[in-house]
Amino acid sequence: MDNLPITRSLRRVAKEYDVLRNISLAALLLMALALVGLLIRGSFFSLHPVALIAEVAAVALMAWARLTFGQRSFHAPADPSSGGLVTTGPYRFIRHPIYTAACLFGWSGVLANWSLINVLLGVLLTCGAVGRMLCEERLISEIYPGYPAYARATKRMVPYIF
Repeated sequence: MDNLPITRSLRRVAKEYDVLRNISLAALLLMALALVGLLIRGSFFSLHPVALIAEVAAVALMAWARLTFGQRSFHAPADPSSGGLVTTGPYRFIRHPIYTAACLFGWSGVLANWSLINVLLGVLLTCGAVGRMLCEERLISEIYPGYPAYARATKRMVPYIF
């Protein structure tokens, strides 16, 4: 009987973990569908100079973040990886540079190819990214005790703003 509260607590944590992983998968799917939708509509890429600059910046940010993140693999469900909390490279300035890059790339196509459907796809992309970020942050804070302090010192996507 002594371990009953601990067992209940562990079950609650495991259930929350499973729920967050499933939400993160749904959010990733939403992001992918939005990006594929933009691609199918011919609105993913643009030759407009401002959009092209934003797309190149997005690719550079994505590459910088992946190089900084190192050999850790991408996990479709939001699973915190081992190896410590990454706070260098673009992670010094924003907590989610990969999702920021995906949104920047997608929104550059939306703004260069303005239509209601494209705007809706951009909103879906952003909602998926934010959902994914929230799930990851919750899971990461359970694994890395230094994460809350890091989160207070950096913004999610836009330095000093959000």
